[in-house]
Formats: sequence, structure tokens, C-alpha cells
Amino acid sequence: MSDGNPKQDATANLAAPREDAVLAGYRKSIDNIDAALVHILAERFRITQAVGAYKATATLPPADPAREKEQIARLRRLAEESDLDPEFSEKFIRFIIDEVIRHHETARLGGEPVRPPAGDPGDVA
Repeated sequence: MSDGNPKQDATANLAAPREDAVLAGYRKSIDNIDAALVHILAERFRITQAVGAYKATATLPPADPAREKEQIARLRRLAEESDLDPEFSEKFIRFIIDEVIRHHETARLGGEPVRPPAGDPGDVA
């Protein structure tokens, strides 16, 4: 029961939100996109781990600064074309590249074996 206090009424509304179908629809879409991102990242890392294993056996360096520079520039352009903040996209891909290099360094040092996927791994890192 309300005593007419707006602050108390607002708090009561926060405690027991009613189902908002529009918000629930947006959240379901976001959840689906998040799941897709996780699956895409998992596949990307499976492939880049195969690249790391290949680089280790071929005695190639774990990092390829020229490729990294090209990838960052390409993804910044894609971000701009997609109305996504290019600074954010660069930070995001830089985070991924740094993790890939860490995996490649581990493979080079004889760390935990990395199983490449079937077929030609390609170089996506």
C-alpha cells in the first residue's frame, strides 16, 4: 500500500518490475548475439591455436607485426563503415591479438599441445 511518498513508490516499482515484453525481446536478441560471439570467438581461437602450432613447428615467430597492423587498419575501416567506434574495435581486436600471440608463444615454448582442426589451418592470426 502506498502512503503517497513518490520516493517510496519508485522504490516499490524497482523491487517488483513487471514483465516488459519489448525489453524482454531486446534482451533475448542480445543474449542470442552474445552466444553467437562466444561461438565465433571459440572457432577463431581453435584456428589461431592451429596457426600457433604450425608456427612453432615451422620455427616462425609468434607475432607478425605487419599482419597485425593490416588487420587493425582493416577492422577500423569496417567499424567506421558499420557505425561502430573504431577506437573500441581497435581495443577489442588488440585484446584478441595479444591473447593469440600469448598462445603462439606457449606453443613455441613447447607448452600444452594444441590440436589443429581438420584441414588446412590457414593463417588468421
